[in-house]
Amino acid sequence: MTPEPSAQHYFVSDPAVAQKPRRITVELRGRTVEVGTDAGIFSPGALDKGTAALLRNVPDPRGHSFLDIGCGWGPLSIALAQADPEASVTAVDVNERSLALTSANAQELGLRGVQTFLPEDVPAERTFDTIWSNPPIRVGKDALHEILSQWLPRLAPGGTAWLVVQKNLGGDTLQRWLRETLPEEFHVRRAATDKGFRIIAVERG
Repeated sequence: MTPEPSAQHYFVSDPAVAQKPRRITVELRGRTVEVGTDAGIFSPGALDKGTAALLRNVPDPRGHSFLDIGCGWGPLSIALAQADPEASVTAVDVNERSLALTSANAQELGLRGVQTFLPEDVPAERTFDTIWSNPPIRVGKDALHEILSQWLPRLAPGGTAWLVVQKNLGGDTLQRWLRETLPEEFHVRRAATDKGFRIIAVERG
C-alpha cells in the first residue's frame, strides 16, 4: 500500500526533500541530549508522542543485542545505547537520511555500539534480545505486517519486542494480528496504555 502523500517522503530511501538541518534538545528516559535532525525524515522537530510514550513505559533493555525498527533520527537507538553502552544496537530504516543522522547523533554522544543499516543489509545471522519500535503505521497495513513479519522472528529466545501504536490507528487490531500470526513460542500482550497509545510486548519463549 502506498503511504499517505503527506508522509511518503520519509518512507523512501532517498527523500526528494530539500535538506533543512537543525538542532533540537530532547529528553530520552531522563537524559537530556542535543541531536541533529533534518527535513525529509520522521518527526524532525521534536520527539514524537508515540516514541515518548514507548520510552516512558519500557523497562531497561535486556541482553546484549538490540534492534530499533524505523530509527528516524535515532531516539530509540540512542536510548538503548545509553541504557547499556556495551551492547550492540542495530538501527534500521529505509530512509538513508535517517540512517546518516542516527549514526552522526550516536557518534557525537559517544555511543560506539550503534550501527545503522538499510533493512536488506543487516547480517542474516543476527538476532536480538530486545527490540524497541515505533513502527511506521502509515505505510499501510500490508506493508506494516511485512515489516513486523521480517523482524519479530529474529527475536532471540527469551527476548522481548516493545512496540507502540496509536489506539485509533489500529493498535488493538495489530495486537490481535500478531497473536494470530506469530508462531506459538511468541506471547503477545498489551503492556500499557499511555495517552491513546498502546504499548505491545511480544515475548519469545
